[in-house]
Amino acid sequence: MKKAIVIGASSGIGKELSIILDQNNYRVGLVGRRKELLINLQKELKNTSYIKCLDVSSTEESICKLQELIQEMEGVDLIIISAGCGYINPKLDFEFEKKTIEVNVLGFTAMINAAYNYFNVKGKGHIVGISSIAAFRGSYGEPAYNASKAYVSNYMEGLSIKAKKDKLPIIVTDIKPGFVDTDMAQGEGLFWVAPPRKAALQIYKAIKKEKEHLYVTKRWRLVAWLLKILPKKIYSKL
Repeated sequence: MKKAIVIGASSGIGKELSIILDQNNYRVGLVGRRKELLINLQKELKNTSYIKCLDVSSTEESICKLQELIQEMEGVDLIIISAGCGYINPKLDFEFEKKTIEVNVLGFTAMINAAYNYFNVKGKGHIVGISSIAAFRGSYGEPAYNASKAYVSNYMEGLSIKAKKDKLPIIVTDIKPGFVDTDMAQGEGLFWVAPPRKAALQIYKAIKKEKEHLYVTKRWRLVAWLLKILPKKIYSKL
């Protein structure tokens, strides 16, 4: 039986991925800040599962706890990093910017660094990180969030290149969702909003195929293409 850890399993995409992995005969390590939500999720799963409470922004502690969980599970094959936060912050309240960076940049780096180093020693593995379509351009209302997701995507690309150069069978998958119906989806005029279950099913299929990149849902590939080519003069007016 394969084993996976989902960091950010208490809600949204992470929760749905945990359920789907369990339904496909994975033993799942459930990681999040809110223990009561993890316990409730654990009750829904049919296979043996594990719980570890941690806050990714407490980087040293979270690395230690992730390593503890890997040992408790006697090794894992897949680590998914779905933890993240974002705030609509046009007034540039520094506390919101700081929190976004602490979770999405420092916390993400701590988790993926620990995951890669573990699989490096093991000799193989699969890492999945949840980035965003927002990674392609800056944002008037959420500057730190968009910048943090650009960091996430670039970091994962770097590790993917590193694994190839080091000739290690470590797969690094960058997931770029558009709008998904979770607490992260904020603001007016949202379109193509996918249910978390639909998004998670597409992600699971990408995991099975060991893809290195996926837009969720798939139609967001068109938006990504437009964001790449749209001149700043036009983009800034949207």
